[in-house]
Amino acid sequence: MVRMKEKYFKEVVPELQKQFGFKSVMQVPRLHKIVVNMGVGGALQNPKLLDAAMQDLAAITGQKPKLCRAKLSVAAFKLREGVPIGCKVTLRGDHMYEFYDRLVNISLPRIRDFRGVPTKSFDGRGNYTLGIKEHIIFPEIEYDKVMQVMGMDIVIVTTAKTDEQASALLRQMELPFRKN
Repeated sequence: MVRMKEKYFKEVVPELQKQFGFKSVMQVPRLHKIVVNMGVGGALQNPKLLDAAMQDLAAITGQKPKLCRAKLSVAAFKLREGVPIGCKVTLRGDHMYEFYDRLVNISLPRIRDFRGVPTKSFDGRGNYTLGIKEHIIFPEIEYDKVMQVMGMDIVIVTTAKTDEQASALLRQMELPFRKN
């Protein structure tokens, strides 16, 4: 069993049941999925950037990324509807827990001047979004082979009903929040 999944069932579930007074184990919030998204703005001028982003995202997540196309045409950005502009991966199950473990314990501490992730990034429905400026914090990426340093968004979707429950879940699962 994956280390974070084991931690969730052995430590987090009893703690959250006690904290929020849940009667059933099924009421306890859990991670539902993690979506990793890379928008590649330079893909319009250089299509090879998108290929590089897809290879990097595949290396980081261990899954083949899905190509994302523009939904709207925006003349100011010289963008037409249907043009590929990014890629994303949705992780569930053991892959999700394994990625979360690597994110929290290996990648986030590698960020320069890291003081924790912001506490205000909850969406009101128990989901947490984390923006990363440099994808090279992941050890799977070889810095010498990177064409361009890109950012990414990581959305952690939980089954929590409120932000308070989601925050408690992520704190128990060792996500390093900032001390305000």
